[in-house]
Formats: sequence, C-alpha cells, structure tokens
Amino acid sequence: MGFVANLSYLNIWCADFSEETMLARFGAFLGTVPVSAKRPGFTHLTVRAVDSFEAPVFEEDLRALPLHAGEILDLMKEHLHADVSYQVSCHWDLSVFDAAAGSPQSGPQALEIFCHGEEYDGGLWRESGHMEVCFGFEHLFTGHAGMLGVERRAGALPQGSEEARFFEAMAWPENLEKYQQMTRENIRKLLDWVERIEQAVPAQRVRLWSEGEENLEARLEDILAKRG
Repeated sequence: MGFVANLSYLNIWCADFSEETMLARFGAFLGTVPVSAKRPGFTHLTVRAVDSFEAPVFEEDLRALPLHAGEILDLMKEHLHADVSYQVSCHWDLSVFDAAAGSPQSGPQALEIFCHGEEYDGGLWRESGHMEVCFGFEHLFTGHAGMLGVERRAGALPQGSEEARFFEAMAWPENLEKYQQMTRENIRKLLDWVERIEQAVPAQRVRLWSEGEENLEARLEDILAKRG
C-alpha cells in the first residue's frame, strides 16, 4: 500500500551491561522474540566493529537453514568485543488488511534486532540503547490515515488506485471494525512482547517510538480504548 512508510522502534538500556555480560543479555532478549510460525528462525547475522562506516567483520545469510537463538549466539562468540554491534534478522506474524478480500490476512513481517557494545560507534548505545528493535511499519500498529482510535484524525486523500481501494473498503463499517480489531491484536502482540523483554533482561530504561507519531504509546492506548 502506498501510504507513508514510517517505521516503529524499541530501544532498551540495561542496568548491567558490559563485554562480559553482552552475550548473556542479548541471548535472554533473543529468547523472547515471537518468531514467525510461517518463516521461523533467525535468517541473517551481521557483525560490525568500531563504527557503522566500517565494512562488516562477519555476515551470514541463514535463509536456507535458519537458526534458533542459541545457535546464533554461538556464531557471535567468535566476535565478542566491546566495540562490536550485532544485527539479527527474522520475521514475526502480524495481520495486514487485504482490501480486495475485505478481511485481515496474517503473514510474516520483517524484524531487525541490534545489540550495541558500549565502545561501538562512539557510544551509540547512549542514544539507541544496548539493544534496539525495528518492528516494521508503524501503520501495522497505528492504522492508516488516522482513521482508528477514540480521537480519530482527519483522513488523508488517497494517492493512487491502491490507496483508493483501501479507503473505499474502509467506508463500510464492518470493514473498519475488522481493521480496528486487527490493529488492536497487533498492538497487543507488540506490548506483550515488550513486557516479556522487560522480564527477561535487566532493563533500566525502555523507549517505544515511531517516525510518524509524537507519542506512540499514547496512540496505541487510544486505539486499544476504542470499541465499535
């Protein structure tokens, strides 16, 4: 769909994080990831050292044989230093509204997960957290064009035929209700995961945000509060 493709993120700062605890903390985090039932396992690992301008010191495409969290950690052990950053890719299952079918369709959505050593890239962790997640498109949790929630916003005009079909589908109350329910389910899955992360790692600070929302958490609460 052609709407603005803003992304959503989670940053986590740990209370006890060092080169010695880095793999244990990241391993505990990876154990919480709700990997896709349709595309299971971790599919890429990239290790960078010093800063983001340097070529990766290690890259592995694992799509042919995806690994579980323990196997990914075994690969990371070869590159354990305070000045490295690990990037892991996988998928999780979320629902997307199919305007043509008039119903939600569950499918794999990409996840990018990072773990930053405290000496990597001039202390990037101070801004981005020791661990960072790109959840994917913001609209999977906020809906398109501000049409969801108690405080509904003025809708945008469709840009192209695909968006026009989506707006036409949402003009039917039953489709809008399906879209609301689908989005609420995505939000609950997101918030449930964040809660598991906070239980699994000694999180000192957690920030949930997106590129298009001034206050993402308030927006999610607004959509969850809307019924009918």
